[in-house]
Amino acid sequence: MKKIYILMLTGLLALSFASCSEDDPDGQSIFPTEPVTRDSFDQWLLKNYTWPYNVEFNYKMSDIETDMKYNLQPADSAKAAKLAIIVKYLWFDAYNEVCGTDFVKENVPRVIQLIGTPAYNSEGTIVLGTAEGGLKVTLYMVNSLTDAVLRDYSTLNEYYFHTMHHEFTHILTQKKPYNTAFDLITEAGYISGDWYQETDAYARQQGFVTAYAMSEPNEDFAEMMSVYVTSSDEEWQAIIDEAGDGATAINDKLAILRAYMLDSWNLNIDDMRAAIQHRAHELGQLDLQHLN
Repeated sequence: MKKIYILMLTGLLALSFASCSEDDPDGQSIFPTEPVTRDSFDQWLLKNYTWPYNVEFNYKMSDIETDMKYNLQPADSAKAAKLAIIVKYLWFDAYNEVCGTDFVKENVPRVIQLIGTPAYNSEGTIVLGTAEGGLKVTLYMVNSLTDAVLRDYSTLNEYYFHTMHHEFTHILTQKKPYNTAFDLITEAGYISGDWYQETDAYARQQGFVTAYAMSEPNEDFAEMMSVYVTSSDEEWQAIIDEAGDGATAINDKLAILRAYMLDSWNLNIDDMRAAIQHRAHELGQLDLQHLN
């Protein structure tokens, strides 16, 4: 029996070698071999995101980069180009100005994905952005970037700027955890998935800067950062005034946020806010029609 098995094995090996020898190495590759065609926007993205920061900026939808549980539409390429200019100016360039090029290169996401429409949840809330594992940020509602919106800073802030800094804060805290004493300041106030039933005014009276901050501590921390750096002195003071007794908790959270950013990242949030506010005031002078 052993001889039979050996003979059979020998035959199989011979067949396998014969099969290998008949493979045609000059046959058609299973991988794309045609050169990639890039338009002027694609070239601009390479020059401004990929080459300096090793960031893949996607404005075309692909199944692998989108959440299939939502009914989403791709971003309009012309509006995506405008948002790409704005993201670089108010996010990458602002952090570059305050923290330096190395900080930006090391900490920005490796992928930025643009989606044309918002992602609607079953309870009626919408997703404006997500951050995944410190590697990817998705920004939604690109197709809402109309000329009227471009002239309205508060709407731009609500749709895009606030989201950029919120999601970037998630990336930073995923890399270096913040002081969990933050979680205890308003520990009894977190209401998980019911946050959308509350108003921002009510949330502030409870010690949160927005209603969404009431969902969980990690979101609270990101909301503190994004609201603070995108608010002017007058806007921030209005939040504190509206908070009433809740202002103490908000200021205590701000102190932990300020210490975390400075100690962990050498990032002064007041310098960052000044840079963002300065750039926001100059947004109307930004050339969004030409890819320079």
